[in-house]
Amino acid sequence: MSIKRSSSSDKGSRPKSDESHAKIDRQELWDELEKRAEANEPFSPAELGHSMGAPEAAVAKALLNLAHERLIEKADGGRYLAGPIKDHSQAAFIKAFNAKPDPKRGQEHAEVERLKKNNDEMRRRLLEAVAERDRLLALLKKHGIDPAGAP
Repeated sequence: MSIKRSSSSDKGSRPKSDESHAKIDRQELWDELEKRAEANEPFSPAELGHSMGAPEAAVAKALLNLAHERLIEKADGGRYLAGPIKDHSQAAFIKAFNAKPDPKRGQEHAEVERLKKNNDEMRRRLLEAVAERDRLLALLKKHGIDPAGAP
């Protein structure tokens, strides 16, 4: 007597736990993101997957790709904002949807973001220093002291 294996171990089928490779309807995802772009409120892959009837893991993978290509924005807590997609065409969306993630490019994006934050901080500090200098110069002039003169 032989016992047959379950159908989940047949050739070509994936285990049910690996839903990240499931197909997502590209047009349906585009439509959902366009709807959410109007309000630009944060949403999770689970919420989007539920509204589309797609597995959360597959939606999360697609959203991560789109965020990597900067068509949507990654927010705090594993949530996303669809606002930036308003500035892109459906052709750009399709290109980003089909793109394979490049880890080196992700590192470059992270480095650019770090440098932008650093630049913003340095600009803030410079503006504070200039404002303080102007305040001190005005104070000296108020008391009749020439700041360029010798003590």
